[in-house]
Amino acid sequence: KVWFQNRRCREKQRKESSRLQTVNSKLAAISKLLMEENDRLQRQAAQLLYENGCLRQQLQHGGITTDTSCDSVVTSGLQHLSTPPQQSPQDATCSGILTLAEETLVELLGKATGTAVDWVQIHGMKPGPDSTEVINISHGCAGVAARACGVVSMEAARIVEVLKDKASWQRSCRRMTTMLATSTGNGGCIEVLYTQTYAPTTLAPGRDFYTLRYSSPLDDGCFIVCERSMNALHVAPVAPQMQPFVRAEVQASGCLIKPCDSTGCIVIFVDHMHLEPRTVPEVLRPLYESPAVLAHNITIPALRQLRYLAQEQMLEAPGGGQQPAAVRSLSYRLAKGFNDAINSFADDGWTAITSDGVDDVTIVAKFSSAGRELRIQSTQKGILCAKASML
Repeated sequence: KVWFQNRRCREKQRKESSRLQTVNSKLAAISKLLMEENDRLQRQAAQLLYENGCLRQQLQHGGITTDTSCDSVVTSGLQHLSTPPQQSPQDATCSGILTLAEETLVELLGKATGTAVDWVQIHGMKPGPDSTEVINISHGCAGVAARACGVVSMEAARIVEVLKDKASWQRSCRRMTTMLATSTGNGGCIEVLYTQTYAPTTLAPGRDFYTLRYSSPLDDGCFIVCERSMNALHVAPVAPQMQPFVRAEVQASGCLIKPCDSTGCIVIFVDHMHLEPRTVPEVLRPLYESPAVLAHNITIPALRQLRYLAQEQMLEAPGGGQQPAAVRSLSYRLAKGFNDAINSFADDGWTAITSDGVDDVTIVAKFSSAGRELRIQSTQKGILCAKASML
């Protein structure tokens, strides 16, 4: 009897010791994250003090200078690549894409760890003693931007794989097509993507993006996945405008992944977009002009998606963590189906139905593929959606 009691006690102590080691390593990673945030805030405070001093000197001397030192802090490490004087169009395109990828990487590092964007704490989400994530939004910059950082118990390679497959879990993403993919000499990958996103309301069209995505390891052991829009100013082909979408712009965005010892990784997400708010009614423009909306719709769900996947992989949580894969998949399909009905794209099988009712009510139906082919919609099952916009 005593032997069995001692064995149970030793087993209990072993499990408790393993749990405490896991908690200790996680707290060490969180402490490292907070120290990096503290360093970033100190650099931001120093930058603000420097700008304040420059403004005081301008006011005292009554002159206006064109000082661009604010940008020089971020772009000091940017190496300008010279283009050979004579290149074929294909070589010029490849060189332009590679240069754009390197510039995007430097810009994202400046936003993630530097002072390229004036980040402020998002309202209602102040970090507490139990918080393991830091959420920031932009203040006074062009477009809308959001930043989220936290600790994820997952390998860096797996994180990169999940982020590159965002069409399978991001609820606002309708379609993502890889137009071009090529590898780089440092083990990275450059991709040209065309992405379509759903509109959150019936009164606005969806957005589409034509972007360059660059994923690469860094010299310090970190990994980065960065993305930005391509346009006619860059030496690269531009995707034609697709109806009824509005072409929006992604400025340097992505994720910086910092592996930690036996804990997982520190991830820093940055989303910076210009969503063309002038194309929607004025009453809806806050949906496209608020960085807090961008944070809640894009940035925070990306961080929590990694958390959900990490919890499902934990051996200590039989059944799949706080949000099992089946429940998460069901919630994704529900949200995707709702967005599909709200937007009602014709190429997805939606057909408008004429009605004699109220003018501001739109009725659309989506029948099965067999019913559309045989044109016997009255005898086939389908989905009926009635939409009305009330302001």
